[in-house]
Amino acid sequence: MWFKNLQIYRVPAGWDIGLERLEEQLAKKRFQPCGSQDMESRGWVSPTADDVLVHQVGGQWLIALGVEAKLLPSSVVKEVADERAEEIAEQQGYKLGRKQLKDLREQIQQELLPRAFSRRRRVHAWIDPVGGWLVVDASSPARAEDVLEFLRQTLDSFPLAILRTERSPTSAMADWLAGGEAPAGFTIDQDCELRSVTEEKAAVRYVRHTLEGDEVKGHLEAGKLPTRLAMTFDDRVSFMLTEKLEIKRLDFLDVVRDQIDGQGEDAIAVFNAEFALMTGELQKLLPAVVEALGGEQAVPEVAPAMTAFAATPAAALAADDPPF
Repeated sequence: MWFKNLQIYRVPAGWDIGLERLEEQLAKKRFQPCGSQDMESRGWVSPTADDVLVHQVGGQWLIALGVEAKLLPSSVVKEVADERAEEIAEQQGYKLGRKQLKDLREQIQQELLPRAFSRRRRVHAWIDPVGGWLVVDASSPARAEDVLEFLRQTLDSFPLAILRTERSPTSAMADWLAGGEAPAGFTIDQDCELRSVTEEKAAVRYVRHTLEGDEVKGHLEAGKLPTRLAMTFDDRVSFMLTEKLEIKRLDFLDVVRDQIDGQGEDAIAVFNAEFALMTGELQKLLPAVVEALGGEQAVPEVAPAMTAFAATPAAALAADDPPF
C-alpha cells in the first residue's frame, strides 16, 4: 500500500464525522457492477479483501472508490449503425433522416452494451482526521475529483477548506534553483522542467541531469519558470513537486521500505505495516512542504464544495489506478 501520486486537500477541524458514521454512510453507496444497459458504475469498495469500507490503522483512514466502465467506442457504434442504415435504406428506397440515424445509433448502443467488455479500477484516498489531510492517490486533479464528487454525493456533510501557502511552488522552486540550495530537510534531485511564460510555451526538461551551474540559471534569467522539480525529503522520500502543488512520482526509499521486513507472509499485516509507514512519512512530508513554501495562510472560511490544494497565487498529471 504505497501511494504514487498525491492530490492534496484540507479537511477542516469542524468536520467531526467519526469512523463508524463514515462507514455507515459509505455503505449506502457500495459498489455494484454495471447492469446490462449501464455504461458506467461507481461506488465504495473495501480497500482490503474484507467488507469493511473504511480501513483504519493507527487512527488513519483509507477508503477506495471502485469504478467500472464499459468499453464501447463510439466508432464501433457508428460503424454498426451505418451498416444497418444502408440495409434499411435499400429496403425502403430512401436514406434515413438525421433524427432516424440518431435513434438508430442509440438503439445499436443498447444492443451492443450487454456484450461489451468492461474495465474496473479503484482510486484510494487517505484521510487523516487529526492532522486534517485528505489525500487522493491520483495522477490528475480530474481523477481525484471523481472521488471527491462521489464523497459529496455520499456524505451528509463534506466541507473542504482552501489551503493557501505564502509562496507559490513556481516562485519557491525558481529561488531554490537560482540559489542552488534546497529548503531545510530537502535536497534537489536531477529532474526538472522549465517552461516559458510566453505564448510559445517553450519548455526545457532535464532528466538525470545536474541542475547546478549556469545552464539552468540562464534559463531562469531568460524568463523560464520551473513547473516540476524532483526532490528528496529527509533522505527517506523522493518525489516530483509541480507548479500546482501536486506531488508525483512519490517513492519511499529503502530506509523506509526495509522496516517492513519481518512481517512474514500475512498479507493483511504487510498491508497495515505499509499503510502505517506511508502515512507516518506523509504526516512529516506534507507540513514540511507547506513550511518550505512559506507556511500556511489562515483560511477565512470553509469552502462548501471541493477546492484544490492551491498556492497563492494559484498556479494556472504517472501511474494508472489499480484494478479491483
